Amino acid sequence: MHRFFIATLRIGVVAAIAFGLFGQVIVIPTTAADEVDRFPPYAPFAAPYVTVAIIGIACVQVALVAVWMLLAMVRRGAIFTPLAFRWVDTIIGSSVVATLLAIGVTGHLAVADIPSPHDGMELIGALAAAVASVGVGAAFAMLVGIMRSLLRKATDLETEIAEVI
Repeated sequence: MHRFFIATLRIGVVAAIAFGLFGQVIVIPTTAADEVDRFPPYAPFAAPYVTVAIIGIACVQVALVAVWMLLAMVRRGAIFTPLAFRWVDTIIGSSVVATLLAIGVTGHLAVADIPSPHDGMELIGALAAAVASVGVGAAFAMLVGIMRSLLRKATDLETEIAEVI
């Protein structure tokens, strides 16, 4: 892979991690506090949902660190080694954890009696977003799992070619 593309991807990874940290420290807690100030019955739900959101972003950050490490391996030409599988497994694991969190939120939104300041449409929207997050997370984990199997085949072929030469 060309060095320019690796550098560009690394800039994107750093930016995504920085935006995630900003969201974890500033945006999520502030937004939750503003919602509780606007509608006090949300207070019992604020801390659990803030915690889940912060952990969900942390899962994405863990996957981004794994992507960084894989990019370093690509740059060195060492992607077809057993160490690459550890980083791919890290990406799969973090996406599974994030998907499980989304499943928990979906289940809670579906059964909990959460008060609504208006006609309940914000709860329906939150439930739809949670369901979409579950679908996207599961699809991503499966896609990376398929890519892992392709990496396994390529690694095996690389090993065979090295033995022949």
